[in-house]
Amino acid sequence: MHSLSEWLQVSVAPLNEVARQAAIERQQKLTKPPGSLGRLEEIAVHLAAMQGTEEPTADKIHISIFAADHGVAAEAVSAFPQAVTVEMIRNFARGGAAINVLAKALAASLEIINLGTVTDLEPLPQVFNLRIGAGTANFTQQAAMDEQQLGRSLQAGRQAVQRALQGGAQLFVAGEMGIGNTTSASALACALLGLPAESLAGPGTGLDSAGILHKSKIIQQALDLHIANIRSPLDALRCVGGYEIAALTGSYISCAKAGLPVLIDGYITSVAALCASNLCVDVLDWFIFSHASVEPGHQIVLNAMGVQPLLALAMRLGEGSGAATAVPLIRLACHLHNGMATFGEAAVSGPKE
Repeated sequence: MHSLSEWLQVSVAPLNEVARQAAIERQQKLTKPPGSLGRLEEIAVHLAAMQGTEEPTADKIHISIFAADHGVAAEAVSAFPQAVTVEMIRNFARGGAAINVLAKALAASLEIINLGTVTDLEPLPQVFNLRIGAGTANFTQQAAMDEQQLGRSLQAGRQAVQRALQGGAQLFVAGEMGIGNTTSASALACALLGLPAESLAGPGTGLDSAGILHKSKIIQQALDLHIANIRSPLDALRCVGGYEIAALTGSYISCAKAGLPVLIDGYITSVAALCASNLCVDVLDWFIFSHASVEPGHQIVLNAMGVQPLLALAMRLGEGSGAATAVPLIRLACHLHNGMATFGEAAVSGPKE
């Protein structure tokens, strides 16, 4: 096993340009005007380059949900009590959450990874209890994590990807659950982008305007405390991140290095993707962004990476739900690409030369 620094130096898997070109040429031969299926064509071609085949598929989906509590929840930054994190993990285990319903509909494998709820959990089905601590520290007073906790969180993400690969996954989806984690994600995005808290603080679980203003002040307080110690993306992740956000970051980098396509969910996961792209060159080649969250900071983060999501459904649930919702669209893109007849096969005249 590589050390963290050694692992980060490992190159990202290259996209297969031969497969990409073959997929582009196939699209030009299908019985439709060139480009008429818009982004569905782009999805198929991109996935072909990722999978190294002219005919990509997205049949086998692996979903990992990373959960953890945040010490900053003590600053009243959420509309929900912190107890909801552990209660939702139990709901996941019982099959009662949105992501359970979506995973079942997609025939996707689903696992939950508890990285640090305030109260410990009893053994639960489909739940890996890798509890690093009783939530992160309150980052308005000290760094959210120490070096060891950060390393263990990143490693948890790497291990989830190994399980996905062992299960034959063709597409990796990661989600998150943790009261206070939009505060952490916003603080991390501000640190990475050099922006003030007010530009990224949003309602999260449903704060009103006064709550958002208070949240913004808490984030700025944290940024002011830690700014002198943030000299790298890892420093930012350690100082104001969360266990689950670090695990997301680790999983995304691991997928890119292993050549496993990733479907990014919403705001918090996009911040983790931003962090991953700051840590490792070319990881964005392996990411497909699923949907535009209504969390106001999401568009800023997407713009910073120069990416455009597939859907805009006014979603803001998290737990991988937006990404899972986009899977049928990706599957349809693959079916259209693989299943349509070419002009030659259908004896249909192609475009004029």
